[in-house]
Amino acid sequence: MTQRTATISRQTTETKINLSLNLDGTGEYHIDIGVPFLEHMLNLFAKHGLFDLTVQAQGDIDVDAHHTVDDIGICLGKAFAQALGDKAGIKRFGSVQLPMDEVLAAVSVDISGRAYLVFNVPKLKGKVGEFDVELAEEFFRAFVTNAGITLHIDLIRGENLHHIIEGIFKAVAKALSIAVSRDERVKGIPSTKGVI
Repeated sequence: MTQRTATISRQTTETKINLSLNLDGTGEYHIDIGVPFLEHMLNLFAKHGLFDLTVQAQGDIDVDAHHTVDDIGICLGKAFAQALGDKAGIKRFGSVQLPMDEVLAAVSVDISGRAYLVFNVPKLKGKVGEFDVELAEEFFRAFVTNAGITLHIDLIRGENLHHIIEGIFKAVAKALSIAVSRDERVKGIPSTKGVI
């Protein structure tokens, strides 16, 4: 069966990003982006989603990490859209409740062709290391906008900021892994419209 892959390059006056994705991978990753906490999140995103992911980025992190985080979200979203192609044969929907110590994160995804993000995560203020935790929402907004998916992220409970964001990234990875997986019972496009 053909592997679903994509390679995306993006260069602006603020960032230069090269990203490759294999949806049918084994969770191998190589992330070098200059934002250590996001590197950690993308490593576990690949590992738990079973996506092979390589990201190399240079950005104006001397200003802050915002442009780099946002543009990586854009590139990852474009890579998902490209790798999925016409989306024939996929399960389309995925939903996960995932614990991370005291955290319980609930994530649901619909590969719908319609970009929509619900980010119901209170308490997301402050920093983990040098990472501004508010950037997590910006990352997922850029991702869904460019992937063309509906993504609902709900924090059921949680206190530790690191655990909250890690639980969310893991849950998103697992839900996406389900949604992009192939189902031999699905014939063609999984929509009564005949197109996604």
